Amino acid sequence: MTHLVSTLCSPNTSCSFNNPYSPPFNNACSTIFKFPSQSHISPLTLQTTRTRRRVLTISATAAPVITETPTKSSSKPQQRVMVIGGDGYCGWATALHLSKKGYQVAIVDNLIRRSFDDQLGLNSLTPIASIHNRISCWKSLTGKSIELYIGDICDFEFLSDTFTSFEPDAVVHFGEQRSAPFSMIDRSRAVYTQKNNVIGTLNVLFAIKEYRENCHLVKLGTMGEYGTPNIDIEEGYITITHNGRTDTLPYPKQASSFYHLSKVHDSHNIAFTCKAWGIRATDLNQGVVYGVRTDETDMHEQLLNRFDYDGVFGTALNRFCVQAAVGHPLTVYGKGGQTRGYLDIRDTVQCVELAIANPAEPGQFRVFNQFTEQFSVNELAKLVTKAGEQLGLNVQTINVPNPRVEAEEHYYNAKHTKLIELGLQPHLLSDSILDSLLNFTIQFKDRVDTKQIMPSVSWKKIGVKPKTVSA
Repeated sequence: MTHLVSTLCSPNTSCSFNNPYSPPFNNACSTIFKFPSQSHISPLTLQTTRTRRRVLTISATAAPVITETPTKSSSKPQQRVMVIGGDGYCGWATALHLSKKGYQVAIVDNLIRRSFDDQLGLNSLTPIASIHNRISCWKSLTGKSIELYIGDICDFEFLSDTFTSFEPDAVVHFGEQRSAPFSMIDRSRAVYTQKNNVIGTLNVLFAIKEYRENCHLVKLGTMGEYGTPNIDIEEGYITITHNGRTDTLPYPKQASSFYHLSKVHDSHNIAFTCKAWGIRATDLNQGVVYGVRTDETDMHEQLLNRFDYDGVFGTALNRFCVQAAVGHPLTVYGKGGQTRGYLDIRDTVQCVELAIANPAEPGQFRVFNQFTEQFSVNELAKLVTKAGEQLGLNVQTINVPNPRVEAEEHYYNAKHTKLIELGLQPHLLSDSILDSLLNFTIQFKDRVDTKQIMPSVSWKKIGVKPKTVSA
């Protein structure tokens, strides 16, 4: 049972009419705040308690422009999917994609990612609307509701209330501090990263066991767990023969930052709970994501996703495109031979949907390597240079001292067949995709703060004293 408080939306919570891709719609809408029921606390009292303990569910209603003849609803109920970290880069795109596909979606987020920008003096290339405006706009455009629970999953009481309120059939867990450089700024950020990521995931596992034992966990891992071994990287497991005996074991982990180590700990905890409690889980070891546009985020400017280009949260290809757009040399770390798996953000949302639609069995811990192509940093720089020249850009490249501790030239061959077998149709990095990405960054180049471009976090110089990375 929940307490409900309904208020009218102000006009700016609806989508504006200045986007040529969105149809006009009625501005009238309402916002519903849903608080977990507590016998001794009224809704008004809840507003004065700790912010992180408050559970908010936001859903907007809007009068449709065109009324259609209702169709008979399927006898099969909608699958309920909880997207933890749904306000973030991968989470927002995934939440919209799943909603459009007919899933009943709830976003769980403490909105901490936005405050990281304030702490460090960073900003997204794209202007991003508040989560409340985003959800209201989505409802206005599509008629589909997304529930919002604002709180910290490291607070188990909050997470328990959220699970019992929404009752998810699947949980997509993006809700972790996702940046290796952030985890290497100083001691406090290293501790925060491991505490937030490991305890948050443990809480999710306990919540599934306690409240939704058949719920399928789809957890975002990282290819960085494997490191860069001098043998092929398998999908989660490797069969070895040692002293005449053969076994299939978890693939060895060689994490390269406190962030990557937190992901390794997550994988071990999930594998253990699958074995001990019968939890069903899929670990998506994702490569480096590029791009920003999906069919859903393209529907309106208030649905725009964030686009990070700085040295803390920006990924290689996205950073290179911004650097080319503003005339800054592409910053190749070290020798540039570092090779990783990459994928378009449109493939991220595809992979998650495929994992949900084809769930793991009870007690099964599946691992899928989630990427579509491999590139070295030098190869990416050459591709961006070529694409930039086609647009009349003078793109230069410089090698800068590598702030990380990593092999700069190495063997790398990672398997990634399981998602293809489930039906993934990848968007490979073509000339047209690079052209589109460069044009997108040129569109917003006036928002670029060039002080954010150069790397400012050193793996070897991390210390105890808290610091900022802003210029």
